[in-house]
Amino acid sequence: MAAGFPSPAEDHYDGPLRLDDHLVKNPSATFVLRVSGHSMTGAGIADGDEILVDRSLTASDGSIVVAVVESEFTVKVLRTNPPRLQAANREYDDVPIPEDGISIWGVVTTVIHHVGPGGGRAR
Repeated sequence: MAAGFPSPAEDHYDGPLRLDDHLVKNPSATFVLRVSGHSMTGAGIADGDEILVDRSLTASDGSIVVAVVESEFTVKVLRTNPPRLQAANREYDDVPIPEDGISIWGVVTTVIHHVGPGGGRAR
């Protein structure tokens, strides 16, 4: 005999939750990267967050992208006029795109932001 009352959520249970089913459209082209730094805080991307990056998508003006600049990965907003990578934090400078271009590694589709007790970042 069970003690207590049944959970009202039991009526809505559809089985185990698989985040891949909800967050990943192209599994073979999607990767998870951990962000380091504060240049994208204005876009809701904080130091230590994970981002889902889809390499099959084509970046356009305003896309948040992972780009390779001087052999380093960076997360920025792609701007096309004038061509640059724009930080989402005013304390950081834009990165100009040279005439020979840069490598866009993928487009950010999702940010996984962890919170701890009281809404602080879990570590």
